[in-house]
Amino acid sequence: MLKSCAYCGSIHKRGQRCPSKPVATKNATYIDRFRWSRAWKNKRAHIVDRDKHLCQICLRNLYNTQKQYNFTDIEVHHIEPIADAWDKRLEDDNLIALCRYHHELAESGEIPQGQLKNIIVESTPGVFG
Repeated sequence: MLKSCAYCGSIHKRGQRCPSKPVATKNATYIDRFRWSRAWKNKRAHIVDRDKHLCQICLRNLYNTQKQYNFTDIEVHHIEPIADAWDKRLEDDNLIALCRYHHELAESGEIPQGQLKNIIVESTPGVFG
């Protein structure tokens, strides 16, 4: 059976590799390998449970919150980036649950690291201070 090729525009047999198709050459970095590890998956689940499956910024009505009890698209954010603080990659006081919107704001620096750390300290009394 023949099919039209999206890479060169000609017709090839199905299953035949087109020489015009680019070859994927992504090498996994140490950060990629960490994100695939069981340790990270377990820690991520722990942090989401600790934060009650809620975005901690939305819960406090900060930074253009649309819905206070936001439990959709929850991601775990490293307050100090992995590349800068490898030793803190699995520490509870460096991790916080955020919705996708607020995670992007935190990654871009629009939500200060100090404010995120204060949220963790106030939400877990007696553990970090």
